[in-house]
Amino acid sequence: MTRYTRGEFFGLGAALAAGIRPFSSQDSSRRVDGLGPDLVLLNGKVYTVEQGQLRAEAFAVKNGRFVAVGTTDEIRGLVAKGTEVIDAQGTTVTPGFIDAHAHPASAGVRELVSVNTDLRSIAEIQDALRARAATIPPGEWVVGFKYDDTKVLEGRRMTLKDLDEAAPNHPVQVNHRGGHTSWYNSLAFKMAGITADTPDPTGGRFERVDGVLTGMVAERANGRLSRLIPSSTTDSDRQAGVALISELMTAAGLTTVHDAGCGSSSARAYRAAYEVGDLRIRVCMMARGSMFDGLKRAGLATGFGDEWLRVGAVKFSADGSASERTMRMSTPYVGRPDDFGIQTMSQDQIHEAVEDAHRNGFQIGIHANGDVTIDMVLNAYERVQRMWPRPDPRHRIEHCSLVNPELLTRIKAAGVIPTPFYTYAHYHGHKWVEYGQEKMRWMFAHKSFLDYGIPVAGASDYVPGPFEPLMAIQSMVTRKDYDGRVWGPNQRVSVDDAIRICTLNGAHASFEEGVKGSIAANKLADFVILADDPHSVDPDKIKEIQVVRTVVGGKTMHLA
Repeated sequence: MTRYTRGEFFGLGAALAAGIRPFSSQDSSRRVDGLGPDLVLLNGKVYTVEQGQLRAEAFAVKNGRFVAVGTTDEIRGLVAKGTEVIDAQGTTVTPGFIDAHAHPASAGVRELVSVNTDLRSIAEIQDALRARAATIPPGEWVVGFKYDDTKVLEGRRMTLKDLDEAAPNHPVQVNHRGGHTSWYNSLAFKMAGITADTPDPTGGRFERVDGVLTGMVAERANGRLSRLIPSSTTDSDRQAGVALISELMTAAGLTTVHDAGCGSSSARAYRAAYEVGDLRIRVCMMARGSMFDGLKRAGLATGFGDEWLRVGAVKFSADGSASERTMRMSTPYVGRPDDFGIQTMSQDQIHEAVEDAHRNGFQIGIHANGDVTIDMVLNAYERVQRMWPRPDPRHRIEHCSLVNPELLTRIKAAGVIPTPFYTYAHYHGHKWVEYGQEKMRWMFAHKSFLDYGIPVAGASDYVPGPFEPLMAIQSMVTRKDYDGRVWGPNQRVSVDDAIRICTLNGAHASFEEGVKGSIAANKLADFVILADDPHSVDPDKIKEIQVVRTVVGGKTMHLA
């Protein structure tokens, strides 16, 4: 891997340092004896996302970077002996898609070792848990993940009783795909010493109905039970998980993913997968926990690394979940007049965390869904810039779900980067009834961010939301859910804007807009070929477009 200094990596100096320069069809010295492009693409409908050249037909790649972009005739003239030629035959080509907030390493290993409860009925979930319990001794934990309470035929949440029926002799934990709530059975509560009389911890909740535990545990209360689950995953498991998830993500057209909460074990897994050629995506690692502490001790910060693995922002989490209906808001949930959501960090804790990371040279990304929490995070960002100003820190608000004009004005003034969910309006439609149409006019507010001149980035938060960029484009363009209901039509964006959100804006969120996110000379040759054009198909069918090929650094990582 070529390694760059932080300054080089943030600009085109990286390309020049690598000996790569643009060349034209008249530059014949580059087209002999194998010195021409490694790859050219011809006859494409190329959406470059470059303001000066939005559309093109062809491009050339050398040493993993674009070196020329133009017409088919211009680029054909560059072909030399040994140049790989891709005839796009009129298909659509875009820059590689960037997911600015997901959890690939942890998701990948859970795909391998946990019970997948992304099923369409509670009965099916019980069967899956029962099957796992039959393979392990009594008393060992059965752990499920990717459960979604609004996707089951019964039309209700699972209960402690459901889990008792499935595995009465095993402690059970089933994690919601949103990552902020889990369900446990009676044995798990007994092992943790939790009863209906146990008080809720600060920033958490043991849900009760009529004074009886339901099995649902939210936010920081989960630690009382989850800490009892022994970790059986190995470094080898985590490496295999990275290999699996990177294969799935490149098949969807992703070429870069920001891991929004990367610990030391995940960083080791990425590195190990890269060393043996199993890492197909570029990863921006948003450090937390032991990894953040280790980077500080070593005097390292945001930007350390190279074009495959680099350190991004440091990650904190300050409130609940949008999909699990626990985010902290100034107004209550529909039908729950006393429920304003859960705050998981106080203002003082946010100030302390932001000051520490900012003064150690880190970009910061804080999970803040609700308007109350977004206000608190902006307070902290504004404070550190007043006291210890830094040029263009680009601090981030992860999710930034519910905004208003005042918050938008402050986000713009502070140069803060929001990363709202980009598949949520479509995928999680059944949840928005608990927010209501008026709130949804200001949730996942991609159009409002653009209107305020804020370079909003796209994010799935996978596992909580699907990571497919084409579903994201459909969701942002239509704001329709699976049932055809429209949520916040004022937040619809154009296809061009949606593609930019999923590409160049994602690169900007990690200071990488100079090296990726668009198809231009000197940038990394990350691109995707699509079977159909999102601009011309039925907007309600954009997610069905086939990803024909995904290329990262000039190398094909997925071919349909």
